[in-house]
Amino acid sequence: MADEKKSKPRHRTMVFESIYPVLALMLILVACVDLCDAATVVDVYRLIQYDISGVPFGSRFSSLNHHAASLSFQPGADLSRSVLILPLRELDIGFVQDYISQKQSLGGLLILLPQMFRPGNVGGGSNGLISETEGFRKLLAQLEKLLVHGNIPFPVYFAFENEETDAMLADVKKNDALGQQATATTGGYKLVISVSEPKKIASPTITNIQGWLPGSRADGDSNQLPTIAVVASYDTFGAAPALSVGSDSNGSGVVALLEVARLFSILYSNPKTRGRYNLLFALTSGGPYNYEGTQKWLKSLDQRMRESIDYAICLNSVGSWDNELLIHVSKPPDNVNVKQIFQGFSNVAEDLGFQVALKHKKINISNSRVAWEHEQFSRLRVTAATLSELSTPPELLEDAGSLSDTRQFVNEDGIIKGVKLVAESLARHIYGHQGKDIRIFADDSSLAVNPFYVRSWLDLLSQTPRVAPFLSKNEPLIMALKKELEDYTAEVSVQHESLEGSFTFYDSTKASLNIYQVASVTFDLLLLLVLGSYLIVLFSFLVITTRGLDDLISLFRRPPSRKVKMA
Repeated sequence: MADEKKSKPRHRTMVFESIYPVLALMLILVACVDLCDAATVVDVYRLIQYDISGVPFGSRFSSLNHHAASLSFQPGADLSRSVLILPLRELDIGFVQDYISQKQSLGGLLILLPQMFRPGNVGGGSNGLISETEGFRKLLAQLEKLLVHGNIPFPVYFAFENEETDAMLADVKKNDALGQQATATTGGYKLVISVSEPKKIASPTITNIQGWLPGSRADGDSNQLPTIAVVASYDTFGAAPALSVGSDSNGSGVVALLEVARLFSILYSNPKTRGRYNLLFALTSGGPYNYEGTQKWLKSLDQRMRESIDYAICLNSVGSWDNELLIHVSKPPDNVNVKQIFQGFSNVAEDLGFQVALKHKKINISNSRVAWEHEQFSRLRVTAATLSELSTPPELLEDAGSLSDTRQFVNEDGIIKGVKLVAESLARHIYGHQGKDIRIFADDSSLAVNPFYVRSWLDLLSQTPRVAPFLSKNEPLIMALKKELEDYTAEVSVQHESLEGSFTFYDSTKASLNIYQVASVTFDLLLLLVLGSYLIVLFSFLVITTRGLDDLISLFRRPPSRKVKMA
């Protein structure tokens, strides 16, 4: 009898121990009421966030945890806890404008871009496709302008279309059209981005890189040689910093400068063909911010060196043109130096089979807005011009690396023709061949433009976002540009400056979007009930077959109270 009394507590202990795994499993099931399967993970790119003089612009939030919705939602639907998916192909710009201007509540906005706008993508197509693409580019430019200059009180992200996003959007549209907006009770798709809140970028820097090709003095000449400067701004600005590659603006200008430097390095490597001019090549930063980097670089130059500059030619967007480039100047067209520059370029262009036109825009010294890079030279009384395909200067923070400015929209032949124009014009000026049809950089010579070099650098820049505040001092691209100038010029120097003024930028430019296909709560509860019932029956069966019915009943029986005997 004593043994039986001892064994019962032991059996009961064993029974309770067998309960623990079952209870743990049931707790896991209860925790999974919002049962879901990860559908896919997509790279997304956040709308820029910045301030100008304390005024907020761009997207002010970054985290997402809402159900997906489409433009097929029912009128009057509450989208405050929904992420609206907008394919560019179906975009209604008026709808987005109304949402922003009226400050309507929205959980988030996900804009799906066609693959043609993915950085580095090279593609062509039929006339019909080209026409459709141009329509998309104009629409995207409108959207980008609206988002960049607005104060958006919800997260905004860009992503590229793929099979997974297309399938998800089709399901969301179907449910929305039936009036079954995704919620916790109806199920659907849930979009989740878990990132920390954006922080201000402390002391963003801009980096300028310069290199020299020293000219050759005549024997006994102690005078300082005149200098010609070739300048291009390399950084960008766009709605999504992680996508702002600026293939044309101003990747094309950077490529053209590097090729011109390479060609003249060959000429200047031989004392017999070294010109009587110094050549100064500068890659500047801060272009979208009134060319602040150019201003700081110019002021850092020795005054005598700055005064020795005969003229400067700035290269801006030379990769998407056919038959005409424009020379923009600040000094009057009848200025002697301006006339000389224009005449020299015009003669070379005519020999090459296209045209250049002169465009004058007077600058207002009291206005802080700097529309063209050459205006920073003009403000210091240095003769300068900008060579560009653009007829008018971009507005502040516009067309300086937009989402639609990608590789496939840049014409390599346009850059090559621009290089020939600049190189031949400079050479005729340096060697005194003005007005003569002399091809120093002829296609069949050792000084021919190298298409492979142009293409390789254009491809690299078209895959590299270059928004200055997000670039470190030792950014691989900056190091690559520095090394390239070191290969072809002398006395290469790098200048780091703080981006001053009224601009403040925030980090968090790229994230991963987790897309979950969520079952409805009704389904979850039903599944939980079925599984729970199954586990209870299974547990009861195991206890009865191993311990007996009495042990099972004893689990639910209230234990007898113990009476304490008083002494």
